Amino acid sequence: MPRRLLQRYLPHPDTLRRQRSLRFMGQLIGNPSLWMLSRRSVANAFFVGLFCALLPIPGQMALAALGAWFLRANLPLSVGLVWITNPLTMPLIFYGNYRLGAWLLDGPVRAAPEQLSTRWVAEQMLDILPALALGSLAAAVVCGIAGSLIIRLLWRWQVVRSWKRRAARRRHLRQMDRPTGGPVLKGEVSRETLRRSGDRHPDAGHDPGARPDPDRGSR
Repeated sequence: MPRRLLQRYLPHPDTLRRQRSLRFMGQLIGNPSLWMLSRRSVANAFFVGLFCALLPIPGQMALAALGAWFLRANLPLSVGLVWITNPLTMPLIFYGNYRLGAWLLDGPVRAAPEQLSTRWVAEQMLDILPALALGSLAAAVVCGIAGSLIIRLLWRWQVVRSWKRRAARRRHLRQMDRPTGGPVLKGEVSRETLRRSGDRHPDAGHDPGARPDPDRGSR
């Protein structure tokens, strides 16, 4: 997983401390172990956040914070995922949970009004509560486990791809360093290297056409 992308959008600990529903945690909010970005902490955060988000109960953020502390998940990610169910998405998600619960209980399903709203869900709460509770619990468990598994697989895929890129880069660098005139055996020096350095090869014979060195006298 891209740590830099997650770190860019994660809130500051002071932001969570100002949340009234999280004040009970006190100094635990700043615990470094609850802000780590590892495969395990992020996967557990997705499980906690999705599980709490699909439960039709008050205090979802507080429950997610406790779950993050208990499972050593990433705290801000756990709390942030709770907002999947917001005033705009809540009626649709909870009505879907209700229909799932009614299907599991093999009971009748109330038809939704033309404009589905949170008020309608609250007014029908007594009649739909058993199906809503069962459907929400089932959806929370399934989505939480699925989210955790997907994050673990994506994280592993990202790590394997990074390893392959590094190995390919090393192979490319070795090929670039290899001389073009063919492989050079151990202990040998390529003629191209000697030409660049201005030295003669130690095994090179005397060139009869070479001009004598004027500085070298005969003894």
